[in-house]
Amino acid sequence: MHDNLNEKCAVVGIFGHQEASKLAYFSLHSLQHRGQEAAGISSSDGKKLHTIKKRGLVMRVFDEEKLKTLSGSAAIGHTRYSTAGDDSILDAQPVFARYDLGEMAIVHNGNLTNAEEVRNKLIQKGAIFQTFMDTENLIHLIAKSEQEKLIDRIIDAVQRIEGAFSLVFLSRTKMFAMRDRHGFRPLSLGKLPNGGYIVASETCAFDLVGATFVRDVEPGELLVFSGAKEPKSIKVFEPTPKHCIFEYVYFARPDSSVFGQSVYKARKEMGKELANIAPVEADVVIPVPDGGVPSAIGYAQESGIPYEMGIMRNHYIGRTFIEPTQEMRDLKVKMKLSPMTDIIKDKRVVVIDDSIVRGTTSRRIVRMLKEAGASEVHMRVSSPPTTDPCYYGVDTPDKDKLIAANMSTEEICDYIGADSLAYLDEASLLRSVNAKNDEYCTACFTGKYIV
Repeated sequence: MHDNLNEKCAVVGIFGHQEASKLAYFSLHSLQHRGQEAAGISSSDGKKLHTIKKRGLVMRVFDEEKLKTLSGSAAIGHTRYSTAGDDSILDAQPVFARYDLGEMAIVHNGNLTNAEEVRNKLIQKGAIFQTFMDTENLIHLIAKSEQEKLIDRIIDAVQRIEGAFSLVFLSRTKMFAMRDRHGFRPLSLGKLPNGGYIVASETCAFDLVGATFVRDVEPGELLVFSGAKEPKSIKVFEPTPKHCIFEYVYFARPDSSVFGQSVYKARKEMGKELANIAPVEADVVIPVPDGGVPSAIGYAQESGIPYEMGIMRNHYIGRTFIEPTQEMRDLKVKMKLSPMTDIIKDKRVVVIDDSIVRGTTSRRIVRMLKEAGASEVHMRVSSPPTTDPCYYGVDTPDKDKLIAANMSTEEICDYIGADSLAYLDEASLLRSVNAKNDEYCTACFTGKYIV
């Protein structure tokens, strides 16, 4: 249960299907967990691009009539988590533009670390920006490129940017998919039943539309979709993988495969590792839903302590009013999470969560369990302490707001009111995901930034 930690967005691309926009719509439903603030789709009918984007959930932004206007056999889509202050619909994606070669739309998952530098240089050369998004830099870089063909302009543009990006571009006749050289954010390729193709941030999108997983788009790879041909692969950068480890910890849906592995299995392994390095005598293991469920199952299986759903989550509670008092803040947690008193009362409880960010929610959960009658509450976290902010596409608080950056484990335990607290260590986390050759970015736990 996160106090403030969000993946910023998801992307999808459909190519070679007569109902491309509908497949993009259903795919975005599968990816809604990666962004709930805005959604958008651009489609191409071969002559013109059509775009609809709006703040809100996918099902609120689109309906049957709107999807009918998104005609064509190619479409790209986006769901977005907007950070504070980014309330303009202009900051929703896809980003659409007309330029000398025609029309283009782009969707982006990630964060460009040199965005401000690139933007300032473009402004000095006369570029006019409408948004604060990193993605708009790419529009200008492509439009101002001296290359003649769009594919060469895209390559020229991505060679000028740094940081994390999974990108999907749509022109009137082609689609392009690209990952940065480190492959920070996931992007997978699938084949549709009729022979068309899909690319998406997670493979759970494939399952809903009946697509078959082909492979991950490689770090540094550009895929070009054109006509009825198989996508053409171009190696733009030499790959140096540094995948985001937090995709396994929290962001990705458990039924997805990211970076070549099952998310559910990885989280169960995290729970098993946690049971081995941080055992405790207890009567029941319960997860903080939904993120802690697979790890709690793994912890219970490895420790032999019975697993129960001791906390129920109300999935129909979204953002509520501003909570000015402690009483109101506690009420908000109770609206979302309800303890199962019959399971908890007079029991020594191990509660499993995926991470602790600010610590305030964990504190309320421990209090809630003790008020429900738990005799002991032992908090176990299936990731290392989050000590540093992310600059590669995750919305994290500043370092002074991250509790693990400012308190020891013992101090955090006292703050949240638990009887004990333990985290998974980095080595155990990497074992859980079968890490090889230093292929994961763990900067949020170590402060060792790649870019």
